[in-house]
Amino acid sequence: MPRASRSTSRFTLFAEASLAALVVVCPVALGGAASWLLWPLVTLSGAAAVLAAIGARRQGQSLRVPLLAVPLAVGAGLCAVQLVPLPASVLQVLSPEAAALREFVLVPLGLERARPISLDPSATWRELAKHLAYLLAFLATVQVCRARGSRERLLAAVALTGAGLSVVGLGHALLGVKSLFGVMPWVHAQPPLVTPFGNPNHLAGFLGLASTVGVGLAFTRRHQARAWPYALAAGASGLGVVMSLSRGGIAFFVFGQALLALLLLRRRHTSGEGASPVWARSAAALLGLLAVLMVGAYTVADGLWAEARTADSVEKLRQSKVALWPMMAEAARAFPLLGMGRGAFEAAFPRYQSEPNPNTLTHPENAVLQAAAELGALGLVLLAVAVWGFLRLLRREGLETLDLAALAGVAALGLHDVFDFSLELPACAVAALVVLGAVARPRERASEDPAWCLKPSVRVMVLGPVLTAVALVALVPGRHRLGDAEAELVTWVTSGASAHEAHARGLELVDRHPADYLLYRLMASAHAARGREGAGEALALVNRALYLAPLDASSHRVAARALLALGRSGQAFLEYRLAHEAGDVSVLLSEALPQARTLASLTVLTPEVPATAVRLLDSLVNTPGRVELALDYAHWARAHFAGQPEVAALWGREARLRIVQGNLEAAEAAWVEVERLAPDVLDTYLLRAEVLRAQGRRDEALQSLERLLARFPGNVALSFQLASQQLDAGLTRRARDTLQALAPFITDYAQRARLLSLEASCLEREGLLSRALERRQTAARLVPGADAYFAVARTQETLRRYDAAARSVHEGMRHLPASARTEARAWAARLEAAERERVESRRKTLTDDPRAEELEYLLRGHPDVDGEARDAR
Repeated sequence: MPRASRSTSRFTLFAEASLAALVVVCPVALGGAASWLLWPLVTLSGAAAVLAAIGARRQGQSLRVPLLAVPLAVGAGLCAVQLVPLPASVLQVLSPEAAALREFVLVPLGLERARPISLDPSATWRELAKHLAYLLAFLATVQVCRARGSRERLLAAVALTGAGLSVVGLGHALLGVKSLFGVMPWVHAQPPLVTPFGNPNHLAGFLGLASTVGVGLAFTRRHQARAWPYALAAGASGLGVVMSLSRGGIAFFVFGQALLALLLLRRRHTSGEGASPVWARSAAALLGLLAVLMVGAYTVADGLWAEARTADSVEKLRQSKVALWPMMAEAARAFPLLGMGRGAFEAAFPRYQSEPNPNTLTHPENAVLQAAAELGALGLVLLAVAVWGFLRLLRREGLETLDLAALAGVAALGLHDVFDFSLELPACAVAALVVLGAVARPRERASEDPAWCLKPSVRVMVLGPVLTAVALVALVPGRHRLGDAEAELVTWVTSGASAHEAHARGLELVDRHPADYLLYRLMASAHAARGREGAGEALALVNRALYLAPLDASSHRVAARALLALGRSGQAFLEYRLAHEAGDVSVLLSEALPQARTLASLTVLTPEVPATAVRLLDSLVNTPGRVELALDYAHWARAHFAGQPEVAALWGREARLRIVQGNLEAAEAAWVEVERLAPDVLDTYLLRAEVLRAQGRRDEALQSLERLLARFPGNVALSFQLASQQLDAGLTRRARDTLQALAPFITDYAQRARLLSLEASCLEREGLLSRALERRQTAARLVPGADAYFAVARTQETLRRYDAAARSVHEGMRHLPASARTEARAWAARLEAAERERVESRRKTLTDDPRAEELEYLLRGHPDVDGEARDAR
């Protein structure tokens, strides 16, 4: 018997076991996202390649290298080229952007050594290791799958792993467990189906491939008893796809099943076969899978409908991740030749981001843009070669039903990656390569295979261990991750270390991750905390952060603080404005506006958005002592935004300011302008009622509001104003009726708190102080604030509960700036003194009157006495 026909070598079986372990371990390791996974990935891939080569040598077989191995091998070579440190002149030719980063950002910091093309070398080292591991795993699969049994067992590992993940997800759903196995909660993800995959799109991609492979395995079993396990596995994985609620995953999974049906139909017609049992069984299996999908869709119909509504129009689709593609294409165009470095997209992309986005974009979520950005034009060539190799494989003669199913699953996964990045993580990538390797196995007629044939000589045998060793060595510098560096520097800055120590450590981290803007910003913030002394250094560093991420709002805020420390207020307020335009919606009101003292500062601070000017004016109006500045700002804003709809709101704010000042003539003139600009708006009528009330025409104002309520029943603002005026007019019962009718229309805590406050005022007018106190306390808990707690304190003081009132005043002071607490401290001191006097008077009474103890005992059960005693304590 020839040596090639002997039974499978045990080394080949060991290689098969290594590949099967890879297929299982990668999804279990958090869908391939676990940082420790690369070590077992390289080790198992290298072991599989070496063992497969030994098995081939023992069986007298040649080693085949399919065309699909070329993109993996050349991609690894490109990663290595991107890691070579280059002189500045050479770097300028090959990557002008990398050279500019070196000259502007790194050289002034003293980091003058030669730099590679990659903008994040650590990430590129990891990608080099991954490419080599993928290449070794693919070649090992091609060799192992010569044997039909090994081929079917490896594909069964893919199908059954998918089914196992679905069962895990269904178990979590049935038990209502939201954390993985009840011990590991997802922090930055909330997957609808709880599995080791945190990203539902990646889960759907893996399960879609597993389900399609399972269908193919069910087709190849002639005995029904052997087909059922794979049919069930395919159904379970398909159900998992639907329950993942991934729109793209579901759509491309359905596409994969349709493609498989078309391939089977085409083969039936081209082979000239009749209605064979295989075809009938295939149709039945596909129909059964369709039934499973329909059941799953019915089970999660609400979730699917919610997902569908987020993309129910072309405009909404345009505003989704597809809207980011032009920005990412611009980033790719900046690196036309060799790219920005494989894996460097997360660090490098913020420089080219033209629109603010609260999320960190780690991948373009488009395979074409990923290749173009990270590998340049050569990356697109490699992608084209991979597609060509796949099409050659699809057109191969003699493909079995299992092969067609495998190719349909990979095609669906690959097309899904035009809108996702599943193949960037090892879970889906390894599964796809194993499935492709099973189809790309050598045929008996070698001349038909688009592959190279290598004899398993000693030199070839050494190649596997060498590539494995290179991949393992690459993981050593690749162990430094961007997120770890950022977290470490945050610890240095916030742990009390000096700015110079944080700066020194920051430079070490910048040397590893030169394009990470956050490292420069953290160093800048450490220096900015030193005030004027560190402001110059902070500005130098934050300028580099803004060079790398022009839309980083926090960097603009740090720059503003440093400029204020240097006394350059004009530039500082411009930076605050840029921070707001970059997405920091709170910076203007919380930090910038309190420091603006002049109209010129406010004009610099105001973006070209009238609604923001209205919010700034509202904040000025509500700040004590800034009424005149608010009036000047309102005049400027009206002129600046003339002709825009928000001008009516600016006139309205001025009218209310004039009412506060007592300038009723100017207030009425402002109302006339509001009526001219917005005659049919409810706020115009409300403003008119306020003007009438300020002019002393209370009855007329009250009647106008009551007529308006008939036109706008349930309007919250109108009802509140009407109830306030009814209360001021002494119409307590009518005010309570108005508030009671409003209760069903309350929608948030702020409205509920105001309703309770007005009800409390009504109860106080009626002398029901205890019930009023309960409502004021509830309002303070709903919307904590100084005014809310001070209202509670006033009611408690009226009830002579001085100790409790003092505590409420102290609670309210926590919500005031330190400069505005003087009057509150005096009030609290007066209350505490009254409490001490009351306690002392009571003690003296108990001491002087011998019957006081008996009276105290008899009155101990009285509720008012008990309440007063509890408040005193």
